[in-house]
Amino acid sequence: MKFTELAKSLKEGLSRAYLIQGEEAYFRDHAVSSIRAACGLTQPALNDVRYEGEALKGEKFTELISSLYTMPFFDALRLVRLYEFYPTAQEWEKVAAYLAAPCATTVLAIVNTGAKKNELAKKKGLVFVDCGRESEEVLCRWLFGLARRAGLSPESDAVALMVRYCNFDAARMRLEVRKLALLLGEGGALTRQTVEAYVAKDVDYKIYELTQAASRGNGTVFSEILHDLMEKGFDENAALAALTAHFRSLAEIASMSGSDEEIARALGIKAYAVRKNRETVARLGKGRARELYAALYDLSAGMRSGKYTKSGALSAAVAKIFFG
Repeated sequence: MKFTELAKSLKEGLSRAYLIQGEEAYFRDHAVSSIRAACGLTQPALNDVRYEGEALKGEKFTELISSLYTMPFFDALRLVRLYEFYPTAQEWEKVAAYLAAPCATTVLAIVNTGAKKNELAKKKGLVFVDCGRESEEVLCRWLFGLARRAGLSPESDAVALMVRYCNFDAARMRLEVRKLALLLGEGGALTRQTVEAYVAKDVDYKIYELTQAASRGNGTVFSEILHDLMEKGFDENAALAALTAHFRSLAEIASMSGSDEEIARALGIKAYAVRKNRETVARLGKGRARELYAALYDLSAGMRSGKYTKSGALSAAVAKIFFG
């Protein structure tokens, strides 16, 4: 199930073993907190045990298996949390034997980032909670509900803008909602103007704005954003790299066919980004998109080889983008 479905699932009943996995740290932490709350622990010092997967070798692994059968003290349930656990085939055999007949008073929660190749999500006996990065649409719905629960009155376009300003980072969105709740008070209107005034743009979002201004040919906005980034430590090399990557994406999309979702999977980006880039390619023209990528790639290579200075390469790239 998706992380957003966990709350409903817990209302229907608490399972005895979960795999909480995905790169979104906030979702993982919140999933663990939700399961912990559902366990109703009054004696966490006795009944909430944590193990680190890297340390589970030899006797430590045997200790883990024994711990799963330990009875809780002064509580109905006992929670065993296991972090970054990527078992070998032999280790999994022992865990699988436990999952075939789990202890009725133990809740096992395996919490992984998924950084290592692993097939636990397909194993029997584990309820998989997917904590991977969500789509913009899902994050907007989640953030809208979060803002409502914080006492705010959010507008849809403000929520969408906030998701982009925070670069799809759920943990940062949560902090920004807390801040806005304090600033605006109970019933405060969360509008686009409020987001623009109080929510700081993530550097990645500023880079996105920079590349969009470049592909739109808006030199004034481009210069303002570039100046702002430079004042914050951005350099010519990073700016040229961002522009080259942007026009590479446009050139790739100009050469591809298929749905937004198919291209997104092939390129490893979001379908929303594909849709916006397709609009940009339509405006620029496929030939122009390819031409700009080739020119910026040559300038980047020349800068790395010492043919151009950093400032010279960036200036030449800006001239090529805006003046042909």
